Amino acid sequence: MLFRLFDILFRIFTSIFKRWVVCLMKLFVDFLVYLLVRVIFCVMQSISLESGHLVSRELAKIFTFVIPIRRRLLNENLQIAFPESTSVERREIILKMWEHLFLMGVEVSLAGRKIRDLNWKRHIRFFGVNSLMSVLNQERPVIIVTGHFGNFEIGGFTLGVLTYPSHTVARTLDNPFLDVYIKKFRESTGQFLIPKNGGSDEIVRVLDNKGLMALLVDQSAGQKGYMVDFFGKQASTFKAIGLLAMKYNAPIVVCYSLRRQNEQGEFEPLKFDIHITSVLDPADLSSEIKSVKDITQWFTKKLEEGIRKSPQQYWWIHRRWK
Repeated sequence: MLFRLFDILFRIFTSIFKRWVVCLMKLFVDFLVYLLVRVIFCVMQSISLESGHLVSRELAKIFTFVIPIRRRLLNENLQIAFPESTSVERREIILKMWEHLFLMGVEVSLAGRKIRDLNWKRHIRFFGVNSLMSVLNQERPVIIVTGHFGNFEIGGFTLGVLTYPSHTVARTLDNPFLDVYIKKFRESTGQFLIPKNGGSDEIVRVLDNKGLMALLVDQSAGQKGYMVDFFGKQASTFKAIGLLAMKYNAPIVVCYSLRRQNEQGEFEPLKFDIHITSVLDPADLSSEIKSVKDITQWFTKKLEEGIRKSPQQYWWIHRRWK
């Protein structure tokens, strides 16, 4: 009897010890990844913007031709979005997309030092800003919708610089050290982050207080979302945006932050055009938009229209159509 009790206690102790070891190992690996990211950011901050852009170009070539990360998924997504495109055209979009993604990292590392409240006009241009200001100056909550298109991190950062702090819903990163570091950048100008999981009460509080919500709306919503048309194919899209807009009488503003390109199609780092393309007021719906699903289709289509104009700046690495 005593031996059996000892065996049970030993098994319990062994199980707990293994869990502790696994947790400690994960923390150790997470910390090493965090250190690597901090070193990379320090290097990016110590070199010129032009050099950072050159590094982004070379890394894009490696990820496109040498180590073709997610090549199959990228081609599948582009074939859905642009069925008439050739393999050469798709490869060119993929190459520019990787350049865009790496350049985003360079820009995020430098934005806090380069973009200030007194010089932001050197880096940012607004298009359609009057429609945004008209709803921001009303005593109503506002919902900004965008996607993984352009440098979306700069959008929230710029609103903070202009003293219009937003509340952004974002997924908490699995790496706790990186999560704190990225959160520090995002909140550096007054932007507030709400966790994607468990943040519903905070979202309601912001809308009740007539605040400004910013949401990324181009990821698959699974079985709980509405199936709406996106590039000619049905894609599950979050229905909460339309529901919240109707419930709180909150105008929906579609916008995105595009990196400028010169006449040769080359990116101009840390130079952005923020486009406010459309505003939908739930208090004044048209005959074509009557339901929450209609609203969901509306902002999805508006985002698609922007992506078609500059597909190189969209994150085709997502599994948007599931």
